[in-house]
Amino acid sequence: MTRWLRRRLLTGVAAPVLGLLVALPATGAPAPGGPTAADAAVPSAAASAAEDAGGADRATVHYWTASRDWDAYYLHYAPDGGEWTNVPGAAMESSCPGWVTATVELGSAGGLRAAFNDGSGTWDNNGGEDYDLGTGSIAVRDGRISHTDPCGGAGGDDPDGGGGNEATVWFGTGTLGWGAANIHYRPDGGSWTDVPGLGMTEVCPGWMRHTVALGEATGLTAAFNNGNGTWDNNNGRDYTLTAGVSTVEDRVVTPDADDPCAGHTPDTEAPTVPSGVTASAEGVSVVLSWGPSTDNVAVTGYRVTRTGGGTGTVVTDTASTVHSDANLEERTLYTYTVRAKDAAGNLSAESAPVTVTTGDAPGAPAAGEPLGTDPREDPIYFVMTARFYDGDSSNNRGGSQHERSGNADYDDPMFRGDFKGLIERLDYIKGLGFSAVWITPVVLNRSDYDFHGYHGWDFYRVDPRLESAGASYQDLINAAHAKGMKIYQDVVYNHSSRWGAKGLFVPTAYGVRDEQWSWLYDEPNEDFAYDGLTVEPKSGKSYWNGDLWSTQEPSGNTCVDWGKPTPHTSPEGYRIYNCQWPSPTSEMFPEEYYHQCWIGNWEGEDSRSCWLHDDLADFNTENPAVQNYLIGAYNRYIDMGVDGFRVDTAVHVPRVIWTRHFLPAIEQRVTQRFGAEKARNFFVFGEVAAFVNDKWNRGSVNHSAQFFTWQPRAQYSADDATAALEEYEHENGLGPAGQPVSANAFLDGNSYRTPDHSRFSGMHIIDMRMHMNFGDARNAFHNGKDSDDSVNDATYNVVYVDSHDFGPNKSHERYTGGTDAWAENMSLMWTFRGIPTLYYGSETEFRKGAQIDCGPSCPLETTGRAYYGDEIAGSVTASGFGTVAEASGPVAQTLQKPLVKHVQRLNLIRREIPALQKGQYSTEGVSGEMAFKRRYTDAASGVDSFVLVTVSHGATWSGIPDGTYRDAVTGDVRTVTGGSLSVGAPGTGNLRAYVLDLGGSNDAPGKIGSDGPYLR
Repeated sequence: MTRWLRRRLLTGVAAPVLGLLVALPATGAPAPGGPTAADAAVPSAAASAAEDAGGADRATVHYWTASRDWDAYYLHYAPDGGEWTNVPGAAMESSCPGWVTATVELGSAGGLRAAFNDGSGTWDNNGGEDYDLGTGSIAVRDGRISHTDPCGGAGGDDPDGGGGNEATVWFGTGTLGWGAANIHYRPDGGSWTDVPGLGMTEVCPGWMRHTVALGEATGLTAAFNNGNGTWDNNNGRDYTLTAGVSTVEDRVVTPDADDPCAGHTPDTEAPTVPSGVTASAEGVSVVLSWGPSTDNVAVTGYRVTRTGGGTGTVVTDTASTVHSDANLEERTLYTYTVRAKDAAGNLSAESAPVTVTTGDAPGAPAAGEPLGTDPREDPIYFVMTARFYDGDSSNNRGGSQHERSGNADYDDPMFRGDFKGLIERLDYIKGLGFSAVWITPVVLNRSDYDFHGYHGWDFYRVDPRLESAGASYQDLINAAHAKGMKIYQDVVYNHSSRWGAKGLFVPTAYGVRDEQWSWLYDEPNEDFAYDGLTVEPKSGKSYWNGDLWSTQEPSGNTCVDWGKPTPHTSPEGYRIYNCQWPSPTSEMFPEEYYHQCWIGNWEGEDSRSCWLHDDLADFNTENPAVQNYLIGAYNRYIDMGVDGFRVDTAVHVPRVIWTRHFLPAIEQRVTQRFGAEKARNFFVFGEVAAFVNDKWNRGSVNHSAQFFTWQPRAQYSADDATAALEEYEHENGLGPAGQPVSANAFLDGNSYRTPDHSRFSGMHIIDMRMHMNFGDARNAFHNGKDSDDSVNDATYNVVYVDSHDFGPNKSHERYTGGTDAWAENMSLMWTFRGIPTLYYGSETEFRKGAQIDCGPSCPLETTGRAYYGDEIAGSVTASGFGTVAEASGPVAQTLQKPLVKHVQRLNLIRREIPALQKGQYSTEGVSGEMAFKRRYTDAASGVDSFVLVTVSHGATWSGIPDGTYRDAVTGDVRTVTGGSLSVGAPGTGNLRAYVLDLGGSNDAPGKIGSDGPYLR
């Protein structure tokens, strides 16, 4: 494609951003900057048929007015490389209801930067970043950019228009969340429209329409897109439509359809006023939250107005009920109000104002920025930070179980590794070839054995036991990015610690202190705040719990039968009292913030709304206050520049809560801070722990990993608690046979098909089915393939053999299959679809056969969570991903171990072959135990990569393209002239990867790396 077409597709924002209206001075242009360009793709049939439009020299900019109350609208702009217009800019004129427009002549410029204003000092300049716009028709609606003509005009030219037959096409967007739509089509026997097609007009909420002139044709082939690279191409098949009126909704085509907007009454009713607005400041940041508004149709977002400071009035659009405002002025009073809005643009009255005063700016390192590249390019190394490498012994802490667990006998405190140690050993991880590091949760934890990080207490604070001077969490993120490595943060939305969640709810009393329990409960100290690190002076303990006990029933106690002895005793034989340990049924935790039941059926509805364990107080995630607390907390880590979230216990939060609140909030925050492309590549992957070997978890779709990769396909109650039950019952009623299917992971013959991500939820998954079957690589391969059509896009699946919880088939031991089996598993993971992931130490078979976790009942040194630092002590410098320049001490010996050599070369090979990173696959025409073909094609970058793979066993590929193939393992060259290639068995753990030489930048690389113990 030409530069024009690429620019046109790449400059759109693929998700809502926070559009700001700023009272600027009367002179001067808004500061440059803005969202990063978004990537885009062309649908399957159109990919081969679309032609360059070439040479566009203008941009027609449309601006949404329905939710504005301005008297006039102006476009203030600068062509790429040119000067800004004089303030206020070019006047915009009405084009169709709710929209104004202006056309900019660009000359040779490939786009423009822009801001909008009312001519009287009120600005929408995209939060000070301005809007980065391309050419052609562009729509800006409440901060969202799309490449379309919302009035149904020139999104492209009708290729065969003018008289004859017509097709009126209605497209349903209600379950897609699209703010705009284009129809890209070709009449039967005709040619395709230019990408992205013709703009469709919104006729009523959830329905877009466009009438196509067919000429003599009686039908058309079509695909739809949102103007920003997200396509609905009918799962790669495109849509076949006829003349007349048709509707397309949720992949169902209805010919001769009735008008879906017939009888629709325009919505003129505004939402209710947001209530309960609160604001809290930390440093120069403010977190604002409020209760959700209601509406006769639906609330679509909120508008936050801030006054105070030197920047004047700022109005921000957000889809969430929490707003984080960063980089404010020090020690400054700010006032906030909130208005709710609906799809028709109706705005509520302003909420009651709240005021807050900022503090001092923290002396922290500069915030980072996510690397923002395709996550499939980055193999993942998973570390338990506290057990990996100790860079600072001063933050080591043993906790209340140090002696009882036996850790003291090994001088091995549970909190031992830290960010300083991880920073010092990034070169070890890079030298192995990994470019992403998944770390355990970083928030301040509180439990008796909390080194793993899954008992969050203060979600807004990094655990001090992980940080050091010059080695904060921000320092780790920045250090990793400087080496081209990503940081994926483990996050928990499902539960807090048994001590509650600071800033949301903390129990005031837990139990009775007597001589048996003196080791657990301490004397109160109102002047001391727990942080896990600081030693309380009276007790001499860093794990002090003195604010959580009482000798008499505390005032306001809600816990039933508080302090009464029970028939139960602790393992030590101590009498247990009522309310001494948390219980959801004792009314100890308020139902506003926490669920009130125990899980009874792990495949039942209660698994999403009840407690897992008495140490894990289960959040009521259907409550807006809880949603606000968690969104506000994790926004802070997004702002630090983390590259993605691994979501713990994702299955225990209803999917509708993910798709309504948490996932959109993540996307919105990343988009606002770093742009749409980085938002799309911010990697969210969920742990949906389905420990069975079948495709659907014992037939329960709501508890199967792939379920969470999809958007809901039905409309549910506006009340989240009701909606969670409605979705559960609806989807279980449909059952496995009624679930959506996808071809996004599969080749179309030998051709790459453009993925259809129109129904993607925003959450990818850990491949639990392959994990369960990795006792044998062949089982993992065949089980993985069997599930891929039910995952939205399995090329993003995170694939591992074992983890900090389980080995294959729910084994409680670290993998013991042997070195050859490990090598075979790795060879499959690094060449099959998905993202290979390795748990720390598996490259040396560290603690193989050891029990992975026994809690405080045995020393960590004897478990699979043992300290790894002794294995990698010394010095190491990486010269690249998979190569080491120099190493000395124990780490040098570790780097010589066979699986280390194996994974280094696998990473070298995978990094050189795009098809092994992002390619779709097929086993059509392929014979062999673990054999397949993969291809990845990207027209925008000119990449086309095709590879034939077999692991351990011989294989034959039939019906493949003729040409020259080169093996990346041996360098062997084969010339295919009859569409067939055969190879013998390379041996256990070995593989063959024959890459088709497509010429130019797509030359087959030949042999990559040097022969090793397995790859040879």
